[in-house]
Amino acid sequence: MPMRTTGDMRWQPGAVSVERLDAVAYAIPTGDGPGAEGHGKATTVIVVEASAGKATGIGWTYGPAAAARVVTGLLAPAVTGRCVNDVPAAHLAMGRALREAGGGGLAAGALSAADIALWDLKARVAGLPLTALLGAAVPGVPVYGSGGPVHQGQAGMERELRGWVEERSIPRVKIEIGESAGRAPQRDLDRVHVAREVIGPVPELYVDAGGGYSVKQAVRIAEAFADDGVSWFEQPVPAAHPMALRQVRDAVTAEVTAGGDGRDLACLARMAQAGAVDCLQADVTRCGGITVWLRAAAVAEAHGLEISGRGAPHAHAHAAASVPNLRHVEWRRDHVVAETALFDGVLDPQGGTLDPAASGEPGLGLALRREHVRRCRVA
Repeated sequence: MPMRTTGDMRWQPGAVSVERLDAVAYAIPTGDGPGAEGHGKATTVIVVEASAGKATGIGWTYGPAAAARVVTGLLAPAVTGRCVNDVPAAHLAMGRALREAGGGGLAAGALSAADIALWDLKARVAGLPLTALLGAAVPGVPVYGSGGPVHQGQAGMERELRGWVEERSIPRVKIEIGESAGRAPQRDLDRVHVAREVIGPVPELYVDAGGGYSVKQAVRIAEAFADDGVSWFEQPVPAAHPMALRQVRDAVTAEVTAGGDGRDLACLARMAQAGAVDCLQADVTRCGGITVWLRAAAVAEAHGLEISGRGAPHAHAHAAASVPNLRHVEWRRDHVVAETALFDGVLDPQGGTLDPAASGEPGLGLALRREHVRRCRVA
């Protein structure tokens, strides 16, 4: 039987095609609850739905509501009519559609959300959890509890940390430092010391400086918090300067990490090639979706590095389970609140490990709570 083409890809008659790509922005309240001081009152999430017949895949990103218009205006025409199985081809087409609009920032988030939705759709059409479709490499996905914003009060930080360690039994936690772009180093160190006292001697303690320090300042800070057993020093200096990261990495005992702000594979590859990090981070909702996140994991493995998923734990979990060099995924407080509000089928981090395929539901195993979040729609 002859073959026909859709776009620039050939496909067999009877293949299921993407029919629609829709996007809606929601402002989800995330400023309530223990330890919420310092977080914004609402977190904007752009939810993308890719539809084929009765199946709908879900993807999302965090960022400006305008990203929804990028999806519907530029990306939807590039993927509509394509075979649901050909996600890499759809990713290429979306990248081409964004060339004139610029590939970074808001556009990268839009592409990432659409890519996640297309992978979810593919797995739903196949009737498989996405982990099963990709193939599992690890038995579970370790997570670390993440919060402790720099402007959070001490009482709030203590409640949040105890929630991770005592209530959830998560053996890894992270707080932010680098307050006022590194202009409050003693307060940073005091907060680290308090965090260690709260969680006790066993759990791993991580810090995220948000690129707030200079190289020498970062080295001094790392030497000062060494006695508190900090093992993970995220973005001690701006991630845009991989050689500066390399200088810090060479001088400190804590593992230096970065990459969560990377908007494409080339950026993440440069960081790995520069020897800038001990563990490469990548954010599936920013770097180009699951398609690029899996490639970033391969780049990391080729350089002898592990990979860690930054933020959006439910978007990362299935892909993370499929890579052999996984370190962990960030169980980030504001993202968890937003994803719990948006979706049914959210995961349980009890004990510090996720089992993304436990429910047996197809795709990412999530269902959008439309009526529940309808009032939060902003675009």
